[in-house]
Amino acid sequence: MREVAFIKQNKEKWLEFELAIFGKAKKNPDELANLYIQMMNDLSYAQTYYPKSKTVIYLNHLASQIYQKIYKTKRAEKNRFLEFFKTEVPLLVYDYRRYLLYAFTLFFVTVAIGVVSARYDQDFVRLILGDAYVNMTLDNIKKGNPVAVYASGSNWGSFVGITMNNLYVGARCYIWGLFAGIGTLYISLQNCIMLGAFQYFFYEQNVFWKSVRGIWIHGSMEIFAIVIETAAGFILGASILFPKTFSRANSFKIGFKNSFKIFLSTFPFTISAGFLEGFITRYSIDMPNWLSSFIILFTLGVISFYYLVYPSIVHKKTQQL
Repeated sequence: MREVAFIKQNKEKWLEFELAIFGKAKKNPDELANLYIQMMNDLSYAQTYYPKSKTVIYLNHLASQIYQKIYKTKRAEKNRFLEFFKTEVPLLVYDYRRYLLYAFTLFFVTVAIGVVSARYDQDFVRLILGDAYVNMTLDNIKKGNPVAVYASGSNWGSFVGITMNNLYVGARCYIWGLFAGIGTLYISLQNCIMLGAFQYFFYEQNVFWKSVRGIWIHGSMEIFAIVIETAAGFILGASILFPKTFSRANSFKIGFKNSFKIFLSTFPFTISAGFLEGFITRYSIDMPNWLSSFIILFTLGVISFYYLVYPSIVHKKTQQL
């Protein structure tokens, strides 16, 4: 069957699916499950005969939305909070995985820009970080602890203050996606160029490994979460710019709802990063290398698995239902 004929044959049914997704047509869980099975059949057919078509993208999106709606309305569901992180967010991340690719590409490119700029412009680090901070860090390096700034203040005070600041940075990164994604791009550029220059500064002072042991104990989750929040901001911006087959209003509604869920999913990691920075990072200079390395690799592994590996696992399980 030609693709045009396939679309014409199933168009009315897909419109019914959209009405069910947006709540304009009331469906009980059994009816939604039946819709999901039909949608998966259509998606499988389209993937087989029109693998590179936009129809596949459209159907995959509808299937994902129906599946999430089933989980929302299931009578047997006992723990909505657990289901949110266990199933709903991973499916959304899988559905929008290309935006994660964009965010990570931007991250590595802009960090590299910060490194190169700091290397070839002696004043760049002071321009980005400020004279006061650079002078304080140089003084700490002379005293043998380049990351002594993390030891200032009380444990709880640092934890609360740092966590609130990181949540604020992440919120700005996401919400500024309302400006067609350009705002998110701007915030990401600021953060990543600063990170690249900051890390190169320690390399230039011959304390790179000491800085890594301190900064990345909390930075693995903190920075990774910011990348995910950047992806969420891009999703929000794209819903405005590229409505596809939906009206712009419905596209924005879907984009905001889905991107906001992905944004919310970063909170546990951001809070964990704040806890590590307030309670653990301050002791990094006294830790054995194996312990600081383990913390860094473990935290990076946990958040990497959740956003980069686990979504594919959940998606495969849904395909088998």
